[in-house]
Amino acid sequence: MKPPGIFVGLVMKTPLIIMNNIFHLAQQCLTESNLDKKILLSLNAKKIILDRKISFDLFNVDLESLKPGRPEKPVLITPKDVPRRNIQTIEGRAAMIHSFAHIEFNAINLAWDLICRFQNMPEEFYFDWTQVAAEETKHFNLLRNNLNAIGYDYGDFSAHDGLWTIADKTKHDILLRLAVVPRIMEARGLDVTPNLIERFRQIKDFETVAILEVILEEEIGHVLIGTKWYRYICDKLNQEPEEKFRKIVDEFLPSTTTKKINHKARLKAGFTQAELDYLAPN
Repeated sequence: MKPPGIFVGLVMKTPLIIMNNIFHLAQQCLTESNLDKKILLSLNAKKIILDRKISFDLFNVDLESLKPGRPEKPVLITPKDVPRRNIQTIEGRAAMIHSFAHIEFNAINLAWDLICRFQNMPEEFYFDWTQVAAEETKHFNLLRNNLNAIGYDYGDFSAHDGLWTIADKTKHDILLRLAVVPRIMEARGLDVTPNLIERFRQIKDFETVAILEVILEEEIGHVLIGTKWYRYICDKLNQEPEEKFRKIVDEFLPSTTTKKINHKARLKAGFTQAELDYLAPN
């Protein structure tokens, strides 16, 4: 019989302690800096939470000091200093895959941060974002395994912290967080991924193509969850969602309106036609 609170599915020198409070568990997943432990915690947190073996009692979290745990590598640099890579070479292809893995690593942290930071939402909110955290963890593992197969690992290249910088700017406002992270930043992945898939198909890297196709399909669902809860908060605050979204876009990413967008994927992710017309005017 398993002792309560201890996960023993994998052999580790130090057992992973799993709390039965969802907010404490999310904090544990977020702040763990050992990469392998973090991934294991995230996968097992999903099972515990979605099996409904969890409490929703409020848990005291120091929100001002709350930040994600990270391994020592990758070294973080500014976005402008990230070198451009030629995916025709093995190293360039690995660097590109590494950049995808880094986005997914940040996405794991973003989902757990959302759960433990905002503790006054319906239980369905936490089940939704737990599913997102689990799928982001799956995406990271797929990409990391792909890197390993060509002789590299996560941390072998530098990376930037732009996505978490945005998360930090929205940490005090759940409406802002839901508008900016899933509906602006992550939705850009829906726009750019089809072109990336085609680039890897052209060099006959069908393993990466298959992974990116899985990620694209599941990220539509993640953005849809963001849209769902964004509109829920707008309704609670008597905010008109389309008008509010336009204001947030203008504040956080005014250049978005100049970029090509994936209309089909964004419609599936819950965007209205009026929002798409604003983001990409003819």
